Amino acid sequence: MGRRGGPRPGAALPMLGPALAVLLCVTGCDRPAHPPHPTPVPAPTRATAPPPSDADLCTRLVTHWARAALDSGTYGDYQSMGLSNGQYDILRDVVTAARAARRRQGLFAARDLIDRQARLACTGRYRHGARTEGPWT
Repeated sequence: MGRRGGPRPGAALPMLGPALAVLLCVTGCDRPAHPPHPTPVPAPTRATAPPPSDADLCTRLVTHWARAALDSGTYGDYQSMGLSNGQYDILRDVVTAARAARRRQGLFAARDLIDRQARLACTGRYRHGARTEGPWT
C-alpha cells in the first residue's frame, strides 16, 4: 500500500512517455533536419598580370607585322594592321633594316634585328606616355 497523500509508486511512468516526446519536440523541432551548408570559402584568386604598356603593345604589333612582311615580302595599310601612323613608320623602318640583314646575315639575324629595333623604337616613341593627337599619330 502507498503512502498517504503521495503518488503511488510507478504512477508517474505512464505520463513520462508523452512528456518526453513533447520535450524532444520542443528542443529539437526548431532545428532543420540537415545542418545548413557552411558558407563557401571563396576560391583563391590568381594574380593577374598588369596590362601591357603602350611601348609593349607597340613592340608586339610591330614585331608581328615585321616578321609577316619579311616572310611574305608585302604588307597592307596601317589601319588593317591595327597600327597608328607612327607605329607604321616604325614598321617600315624595321622591315627595311631586316631585309638588308637577311641578305647579309640570314633569316635568324633578321628576326633578331626585328626584335631589337622594334623594342628600341617603340620604347622611344612611348617614353613620355601615349600620343594623343589622334589615331594616325
